[in-house]
Amino acid sequence: MKDFLRKAKLIAIAVAVLLVIVIVLQNTESVETKILFLKLEMPRAALLFGTLVIGFALGVLTAGRLFAARKSD
Repeated sequence: MKDFLRKAKLIAIAVAVLLVIVIVLQNTESVETKILFLKLEMPRAALLFGTLVIGFALGVLTAGRLFAARKSD
């Protein structure tokens, strides 16, 4: 059973990575983005990838804090 779950998890990660790559590569046109007082022009792919990295980092930090809080109880 553990072997099946390990393979399923690996397949799910591979599909997610492939999906991210396809979405990023299909969005290469330049867009203007306003962040507070800054006005940036960048490829949409870079904006999507940056958003993905920030979201992943926030998810990892949140999960780590929740795990630490449960462990201390």
